[in-house]
Amino acid sequence: MTKLTAASDVRFRRADDRGVEWMIAVGPVSYPDAVVTMEARAAAIAAGEAAELVWLLEHPPLYTAGVSAKPGDLIDPDRFPVFKSGRGGQFTYHGPGQRVAYVMLDLRERGRDARAFVSALEAWVIQTLARVGVVGEIRCGRVGVWVSRPVGEQEDKIAAIGVKLRRWVSFHGVSINVTPNLSHFEGIVPCGISDMGVTSLEQLGANVSMAEVDQALAESFENVFGPVLPVVAPRAP
Repeated sequence: MTKLTAASDVRFRRADDRGVEWMIAVGPVSYPDAVVTMEARAAAIAAGEAAELVWLLEHPPLYTAGVSAKPGDLIDPDRFPVFKSGRGGQFTYHGPGQRVAYVMLDLRERGRDARAFVSALEAWVIQTLARVGVVGEIRCGRVGVWVSRPVGEQEDKIAAIGVKLRRWVSFHGVSINVTPNLSHFEGIVPCGISDMGVTSLEQLGANVSMAEVDQALAESFENVFGPVLPVVAPRAP
């Protein structure tokens, strides 16, 4: 499989370079509550009634099924709650120790290019990982970000990407494994790929806190997407 890295000069900015609101949730957020909040904010953005937003959070342990999920990839349906999701992709896990970033951007102001948007998300994650000492890569034909292991040809997924567009406004987003319980992924075939593993920053020896990951996310986001405007939590999006 060809190894690729996202170009460091990827940009997906607004012409006016207006700032994007940036909010970090305090405490775990239930998946249904997150979806309701995202959909309301995306609708408000589309109507010109709200600013773009990136919302960082953690979920309690759960599985989500994207629009391409295959029933056979849910190995242990009784392990955690399972939610159908309108995002792209297949089954994924969310839980404590994983940084989820929900990205609500107005692509009408950013070129109306869904493929370029996904590439920009990949670049954002890869640049974030680089700031904490981890080399992330992308793969032809596979969405997400991967790391090569030092032994043989093994490679593992460290970040998932699954987005939805409605009226050219995005929601859902990316998740990076910081310090999750990796055994929780065993209840599914993550993203429908059975012959690859899943890893975390902790497993790779990157001794970083969630706050440090958040800082790296903010700095890298500004490089790819434009300025961020911190919002005091826990104001609802």
